Amino acid sequence: MRYTLKVDTLSLRKLVLRVLAISLIFSLGYVLGSKGYKVSQPSFLEFKVDRSVPENKNVDFSLFWKVWDALGASYYDKSKLNPSKMVEGAISGMVAAIGDPYTVYLPPEENKVVEEDLQGSFGGVGIQIGFKGKQLAVVAPLPDTPAEKAGVKAGDFILAIKDEKKKIDKTTGGMSLPEAVQIIRGPAGSEVTLTLLRDGQNEPIEVKLVRADIKVPSVILTFEGRNKDIAYLKLLKFGGETENEWNNAVSKIISNNTKGIILDLRNNPGGYLQGAVDIASDFLKLGTVVVSQEVNGKKDDFKTSRLPRLPRYPLVILVNEGSASASEILAGALRDQAEVKLVGKTTFGKGTIQEPKTINGGAGLHITIARWLTPKGEWVNEKGLKPDIEVDDKPDTTEDEQFNKALEVLKI
Repeated sequence: MRYTLKVDTLSLRKLVLRVLAISLIFSLGYVLGSKGYKVSQPSFLEFKVDRSVPENKNVDFSLFWKVWDALGASYYDKSKLNPSKMVEGAISGMVAAIGDPYTVYLPPEENKVVEEDLQGSFGGVGIQIGFKGKQLAVVAPLPDTPAEKAGVKAGDFILAIKDEKKKIDKTTGGMSLPEAVQIIRGPAGSEVTLTLLRDGQNEPIEVKLVRADIKVPSVILTFEGRNKDIAYLKLLKFGGETENEWNNAVSKIISNNTKGIILDLRNNPGGYLQGAVDIASDFLKLGTVVVSQEVNGKKDDFKTSRLPRLPRYPLVILVNEGSASASEILAGALRDQAEVKLVGKTTFGKGTIQEPKTINGGAGLHITIARWLTPKGEWVNEKGLKPDIEVDDKPDTTEDEQFNKALEVLKI
């Protein structure tokens, strides 16, 4: 199989993010046309079609129904005409026609994967994935997982996915993020093969991975430094368990003889907006955390949500190319409002907000509803947040140069 891809023309600053609002019920009743009727064809399931269009919906579905009726009348293998899948495919195509890779319709099985991802427990290989431009790519491998052990790297393009037991061997062009995740995940002990193209290389490589049980905590706390008085907070995502894990970490920081905090947002792809607001609120006394801006220019400020518990501690934030969306919101807020230094590499630059909606049967619809700005009005989309102190994390050393620089910046 031949793959062609111009690596240098694709932006490293885009990441699909499934985040940022409370789920709402969404009705899609107007999708189907004019009159209700029954269809009965040999080997074609009898089903009820509602062609009614609600009032004030100026939509002509005549072409849709001509195609629908032609398939029902003429397609040679009626057993393959599954009405529910056909409607689902039509909905997916309608959403995809917008041309926004972050606005997606998720069938129930794919939506379930999304929810598992935010909860942080699943069978898989241990990679965070997103898009560079419109090409599926690795955002970051998770620590101590099959992907990391096999040498998968942040920024690798995923060109194809193969699972022999699932009888799947697909290229990823046009593939949605949840579909890719659904294929890559599976029972521990089973195998999946990824075809990857690495930046700077001309030929793809195949990596066979054995899945494992992946449990991804939101927060990891250790105490570092000569006197073990520097709280090192590794924040991996803003998910369903983040609040409880964060509160436990805060209690330990306060009870310890803590002199300073290093907040590590490297390779954090984001998550719930409110999680970023709540964590920022533990460091900021008052003020705006992030600004949501609609296409008409209307702005909505998200303010601190509580009294701060950690404002007295000196703070440095670590960021890199894998820091995206909600992690950029947090870093941008603390930089703008508290002059916290950012150390590391320029972040991904994911500057839009998606609202997930739950619709009938467990499916999901994620809609881009706004872009977000830092408190000082910066839109980071496709450019990211530049660190105050740029430091490479050299792959050929055992030292964490970025962490060491953060310790130095704390000056404690």
